[in-house]
Amino acid sequence: MPVKLLLLCLALVMTLQELSASTPAQSNTDASLTTPFIANRADPWVIRGPDGYYYFTASVPEFDRIEIRKSARWQDLPEAEPSTVWRKHTAGAMSANIWAPELHYIDGAWYLYVAAGEADRPFQIRMYVLKNTDADPTSANWTELGRMQTQDDAFALDATVFEHRGQHYMIWAQQDAEKSYNSALVLARLQDPLTAAAPEVIISKPEFAWEIQGYKVNEGAAVVKHQGRIFVSYSASATDHRYAMGVLWADEDADLLDPASWQKAAEPVFSTNATLKRFGPGHNSFVLAEDGKTTLMFYHARTQQELDGSPLTDGNRHTRWRVITWSEQGMPEFANELADHQLPPLSRN
Repeated sequence: MPVKLLLLCLALVMTLQELSASTPAQSNTDASLTTPFIANRADPWVIRGPDGYYYFTASVPEFDRIEIRKSARWQDLPEAEPSTVWRKHTAGAMSANIWAPELHYIDGAWYLYVAAGEADRPFQIRMYVLKNTDADPTSANWTELGRMQTQDDAFALDATVFEHRGQHYMIWAQQDAEKSYNSALVLARLQDPLTAAAPEVIISKPEFAWEIQGYKVNEGAAVVKHQGRIFVSYSASATDHRYAMGVLWADEDADLLDPASWQKAAEPVFSTNATLKRFGPGHNSFVLAEDGKTTLMFYHARTQQELDGSPLTDGNRHTRWRVITWSEQGMPEFANELADHQLPPLSRN
C-alpha cells in the first residue's frame, strides 16, 4: 500500500476513534434506562434539612411502615440504611395502606404527613400527622398528632407543605362530596401543622382527557419556585402506564387562595415513553442539589408496562431522578422525550 494511502487510512481510523470517545454511547438497551436510583420505592420525597443532610422517604411495597434514609450527599441515599420510624397499627385508624409519607421541617420541628386507611376499610383513606422534635428525624421519637384537620371528612391523601412569604400552605388531593371524581387538588393556609385554615380552595380538578384515564385523579402535588412564579406539579389518571404529570403555576404576588390565580397546562409534561422504558412516571418531589442552584426531580416509574397483579399490588414502581432545566420564559422543562441520563450532566463527586 502506498505510504500516502496508509497515512490517510490511519488518520481516518484515529478520527473515528476520537468521535467515538467524545460521544457517549446511548441506546435503548443502556442500563441507565432500567437501573433505578432506589428500587421498589414509590412516591419519593427528598428534602434537605437545616443540618444540610438529605432525607428520603417513600411508599414501601408492603404499605405497612414509614422509613427515612439520611445522607450528607443526595447521591448516597441508595446506600443509606433505612430507619423504620413508625409502623402501622393492628386495627382502626392508620392500620392499612400507609401511603406517600412526606417529611417537612416547620418552625423547629419535623413533621410527617401520611395517608392511611383502616384494616377493615382499607380505602377509607385520610391524612395523618406525626411530629418529632429531635434534630435528626431518623430517630424513633415520633408522636402521633392524629388526623389532619380539614373542613370535609372525605377521601384525602398526598399532603404537601410549602412556605411562601412567612406563611405555610398545604396542598392535598381530595374527593368531592358528590364523588364525581376521585380527587382534586385543594389548597389552604396552615393554621398550625395539624390544622388547615379556611378557606380551602380547589386549584385543579381532573378535566382533560389525559387526567381521567382509568380514574379521574389529580394527586401527588409538589412545589418548586423559580423566577417569581410558584409551580405545582401533580399526577393524574390510574397508577399504571397511564399515570402522567401535569403542572400549574401562579405569580408569587398573586392571591394563592384565589383559584383564578392559577394557570394549568392542558397537556401532560411528563408521561410514559416506551422507547425509554419509562412507564407511568409521577408523584415526584423537587430539591436543590448541593450547589444550591440545580433543581432535581425525584419521581417513580416502572420499567415495563405489564403488571404483576394490580397497579397497587405490583411493587415495581422505582425511584428515579433527573435534572429539571428552565426555559427562557422561566418555565420548567421536563424533557419528556429524553431519558434521565440524556439531560445536562450533574457531578456525582
